[in-house]
Amino acid sequence: MSVSSNAHYFSPVVFSDIDFENRPYDPWSAYGQSKTANILHAVEITRRWRDDGIWANALHPGAIPTNLQRHTGTMLTPVDRRKTPEQGAATSVLVAASPLLEGVGGSYFEDCNEAPIVADYVAFAPGVAPFAVDEENARQLWDLSLTFLDAASS
Repeated sequence: MSVSSNAHYFSPVVFSDIDFENRPYDPWSAYGQSKTANILHAVEITRRWRDDGIWANALHPGAIPTNLQRHTGTMLTPVDRRKTPEQGAATSVLVAASPLLEGVGGSYFEDCNEAPIVADYVAFAPGVAPFAVDEENARQLWDLSLTFLDAASS
């Protein structure tokens, strides 16, 4: 299980400049890229090991006021759309422990449901971006991550 966010719509993984070396750093783009990476991670785990009975999914727990906003400036979600920690935990518990999800992997969940793939983001509407569940993007990110790990261990 990988915790993500609907903020993944803010940015795909920008493979040509993943570290913001050649483009201006933007906190929301960086956060969005990281949340997209979390989804892609679940997609690739499932692709690699589903035949061995291993599945991974990603989820959006909902907008829960935390200290994260100190890095981004503000919480964008309207107050009436925010969740308590207990409400936010519901999707995490479902994805982590429900026997109903046996054999389900590489998916993105929100509000205790598998989210539809939605190309055109509408603020605070349900859905997951196509780029976030794309198997080629997932493979590319996995390979890039291995490259980073190899470089770190050298």
